[in-house]
Amino acid sequence: MAQSPVPIGGPTAKSTFLDGLWANNPIFCQILGICSALAVTTRLENSLVMGVALIFVIAMSNLAVSILRHLIPRRIRMIVEVAIIATFVIVFDQFLKGYYWEMSKQLGPYVGLIITNCIVMGRAEAYALQNKTALSVIDGIANGLGYTVILAIIGASRELIGTGKILGYEVLSGNWYVPNHFFIYPPGAFIALGLLIWLIRAIRPQEDDSSQSGAGS
Repeated sequence: MAQSPVPIGGPTAKSTFLDGLWANNPIFCQILGICSALAVTTRLENSLVMGVALIFVIAMSNLAVSILRHLIPRRIRMIVEVAIIATFVIVFDQFLKGYYWEMSKQLGPYVGLIITNCIVMGRAEAYALQNKTALSVIDGIANGLGYTVILAIIGASRELIGTGKILGYEVLSGNWYVPNHFFIYPPGAFIALGLLIWLIRAIRPQEDDSSQSGAGS
C-alpha cells in the first residue's frame, strides 16, 4: 500500500493536507476505494453524502488510532484498527438512518462497507499509527476530501449526462437534450472514472512519472 511522502524534517500540516488532497490522492493516485466510487455516483447528492461519511470515519479513526498508538500491542493492531473503524461507521450509519432515511436507503450497504475500504485502513496503518494526533486528523480529512472531490465530479457528470439534471434541478433542457441513460448504469461509472483519471494524469504527467520511478514493483 502506498505511503505518503514525508518531507525532510518531518511532515507539516500543509504538506500533509496537500498530500492527501492531491499529490497522493487515494483514487487517482493509489486507485483505492473504487467500488464505492463506481456504485454510489449515479447522483451528485449520493456522492457528497458518501464523501462526508468517509471524511468522518477516516478523520475520527485516525484520531483514535493516533491517541492509542503507544498502547496498542503490535500483534493485534489491525484488529484494534478495524474495531475502531467499525465503531465510527456504525455511528454514521445510525445517524443517517435516523435523520436521512431516504438517502440511507439509496446508499444501501455501501456506508457499512466503509469498514472494508482500503483508504481508511491504509491511513490508520500507514499514518495515524506513526504520527501525532493533529497531523493524523489532518491526514484523514485531506484524504477524505480528496476522495469526495473525485466522487462529486463523477456523480455530477453522470447525473448531468444521464438525466440532464444536477441535484434534481434541470440544467440541460428536455426541449433539446436527450438524456443518455447509459451513464446511469454501471458501465457509465467505469467510463466516467477512467476518463477522469486519464485527464488528471494528463495534466500532471511529470508528477506521475517521478512518483512511479521511485516505486517498487
